[in-house]
Amino acid sequence: MSQSTKTQGKLSAFFDILVQSLKGHEVDLTSISIKRAIILLAIPMMLEMAMESVFALVDLYFVGHLENSSHAIQTVGLTESVLTIIYSLAIGLSMAATAVVARRIGEKNPEAASKAGIQTILIAIFVNIIISILGLIYAKDILLLMGASTETAGQGVAFVRIMMGGSIIIVLLFLINGIFRGAGNAAIAMRSLWIANIANIALCPVLINGLGPIPALGLTGAAIATTIGRGLGVTYQVYHLFNGKNALKIRLSHFIPDLEQVKAIIKIAAPAIFQFVIASCSWVFLAELVATTGGDTGSAGYQTALRLMMFFMLPAWGLSNAAATLVGQNLGAGHVDRAEKSVFQTLKYIVIFMGVVTVLFLTCGHLFAAFFTADENVIAVAGEALKILSIGFVIYGSAMVFNSAFNGAGDTWTPTKINVFAFWLFQIPLAYFLAKYLEMGPTGVFIAIPAAEAGIAVAAFILFKKGKWKKTVV
Repeated sequence: MSQSTKTQGKLSAFFDILVQSLKGHEVDLTSISIKRAIILLAIPMMLEMAMESVFALVDLYFVGHLENSSHAIQTVGLTESVLTIIYSLAIGLSMAATAVVARRIGEKNPEAASKAGIQTILIAIFVNIIISILGLIYAKDILLLMGASTETAGQGVAFVRIMMGGSIIIVLLFLINGIFRGAGNAAIAMRSLWIANIANIALCPVLINGLGPIPALGLTGAAIATTIGRGLGVTYQVYHLFNGKNALKIRLSHFIPDLEQVKAIIKIAAPAIFQFVIASCSWVFLAELVATTGGDTGSAGYQTALRLMMFFMLPAWGLSNAAATLVGQNLGAGHVDRAEKSVFQTLKYIVIFMGVVTVLFLTCGHLFAAFFTADENVIAVAGEALKILSIGFVIYGSAMVFNSAFNGAGDTWTPTKINVFAFWLFQIPLAYFLAKYLEMGPTGVFIAIPAAEAGIAVAAFILFKKGKWKKTVV
């Protein structure tokens, strides 16, 4: 067989897997080759997370071209920083759902998997009602607390109220996708984000700038467009959750609260939520530190850099989520060695991906920032931030894979403990010292971020090799 024939055969096989991953055909991920299982999960998961990051970038692009854009960019960025706490709730619950559902699917018990998914949704709705009410009442205070100027806070009240008031949609979007990922059907999760983003991209320019009889709503229009888009994505998810055509078969009896099941889910979800609240609170503190030491321009530049960073980090997180599903399902099937091999194979892929992203940001970071704002001072701050942050991209990716493996196994306490030390006992003090005492301002904050992530990666690798996660009962 000639070399060209072999190459054509490999390309044909890859495209077959690509098509299968996008269509979302359910397969037994515990019996096929590890590489094939990772690709089937990773492609839709990466596209799903890329679509999630597009939300913030679309808003940032359109509001960045409004009059007094620095105030608008700051409002979007600071609100997103606060929303990361809600994302923490959503991600924590989705991780619990993924771990439990994956374990039950691995055990070939889809009935228990379906019930666990619905019980997690009930928990999410109950908790988020309280958060939404607080966001509606204290919108302006939230922005002021984050370090926004009085003028910025005044302009951003409606934006915060809509985003916080509709935060249950954000939670459900993450959570239901986590349920589908645990079941091994990442394609549905991906398509829900496609629908949400297409709607957001279509509505943003219309509602922000106005069109015909539709008035220009500015920042408020961006919030409405995003909420409607995500709402359509959730509607798509709910349809597929209840249509009975997937491994998950939802019944009315699953909606009856099961206290034992709820306790079991909370036992996994609580540390997972706390895990991301720790990281989110650290990001909130850093955002406030940049705002107070760098002013509106420094804050806008930092927020622009973060949105660009997350655009590439979220697909990497999607790739790492493949490890979570494979660990959960393989542990459920009793294939412990296969679970570990899946993690290291995923690690190889993510190092390659993040290496490419690092090169892009080191060489073209300022050009990416210029796409979202014409303010030269904001571009300069964003460019500097991207260069410093990108130094740690491969490290970020490695840490994500190991932490996803812990979470997929249901061992959510290990990454939580790592985050406490890395973020609260190291990153925050270091950022404060560099920014305030050494008077480095925002630059000091930028330096503290990759330094902390390096510590997370080393600690996660050591604890993963010890293997305690293999014995976690879910």
